[in-house]
Amino acid sequence: MENAKKPLKIVVMERNTLGTDVSVDMFSEFGEVVTYPLSDAAANASRIQDADIIVVNKIPMNEELLVGATKLKLICLTATGTNNVDFAYTNARGITVCNIKGYSTDSVVQHTFALLFYVYEKLAYYDRFVKSGEYARNDVFSHFTVPFHELAGKTWGIIGLGAIGSKVGEIAEQFGCRVVYYSTSGAHHTDRFPEKSLPELLAESDIVSIHCPLTPATKDLIGAKEFLMMKRDAILLNLGRGPILNEAALADALQKGIIGGAGLDVLCKEPMDSANPLGKIADSNRLIITPHIAWATVEARTRCALETAENIRAFLAGEKRNVVTK
Repeated sequence: MENAKKPLKIVVMERNTLGTDVSVDMFSEFGEVVTYPLSDAAANASRIQDADIIVVNKIPMNEELLVGATKLKLICLTATGTNNVDFAYTNARGITVCNIKGYSTDSVVQHTFALLFYVYEKLAYYDRFVKSGEYARNDVFSHFTVPFHELAGKTWGIIGLGAIGSKVGEIAEQFGCRVVYYSTSGAHHTDRFPEKSLPELLAESDIVSIHCPLTPATKDLIGAKEFLMMKRDAILLNLGRGPILNEAALADALQKGIIGGAGLDVLCKEPMDSANPLGKIADSNRLIITPHIAWATVEARTRCALETAENIRAFLAGEKRNVVTK
């Protein structure tokens, strides 16, 4: 019995990022599970010293953190993005890294349109108009002081034509939009929509939605110069990553009326920095910011946990599933 194999130890480092309404009990099938609700920079390294598998979301996976985790075999990211992983180090150590793909597509697409309609139809204004009692005092059955427009006939420009961008385009077509796209990677192409250069897309589009990953090529992709290329009533939506937009330039563009409005689910620093210039824009007719929730429907978070479990199962069976190396 002295040589009995010890059960695997799985450390879930940021349990609360999946939401406590979503179960992670399925991980217990594979071994002992230890969970920590949130990251603690001072304690993270000691928490994983004897881990075989780490389940993590945002914590940087680098030599500083991992050097003492000598038993570590697998890092499971509960996300698609891998920019928090030092692959030079994990590859050199022979540590397998897996992410998850496609679990939040429907959720993010849905939220894209939620952000759009909030700004596009001036819903904040009309909601306040009714709840303030003004509608009850109105002498006409309708009220349309703040104009809004139909989507039909408008041009929707998509930056990043992966699974999410493609589905947004397909739905936008159902509203009667002409859809164009710009591929930031040059890897995704389709005959369904016309492909444009970034300046062409910005100049033509009434709505611009961002769905690309953050890379060195997409950091600050949209800044002061690009806002000047856009229509003055254009709506910009960012469902990609915060640093793709220059936030100071966006705040300036909104305050000066260079563009019509914006809907953001991602920011350069999350949680939001109190000094972020976008926080000073109180006009909800021009700007809505949600706290990185586009991915986070109950269904999507449940799929996230289940897909992570499937990655662990595949790894233990010697299969390569969602393995990423760079």
